Amino acid sequence: MYGDDDQIVPYPDSLPLSAKLLRNGALKTYQGFPRGAPTTDAATINADLLAFFRS
Repeated sequence: MYGDDDQIVPYPDSLPLSAKLLRNGALKTYQGFPRGAPTTDAATINADLLAFFRS
């Protein structure tokens, strides 16, 4: 899970590369979400986490 509007760690240079290193990795990208997305967009993040845990 990563917001593509992270101003601290540029998106193209971080998570897409890391996700490729994991055998069963999956990356969910949130368009326009900032680094603090779990706080600023908690309803969206929490719903997706819950769905992931239930799967």
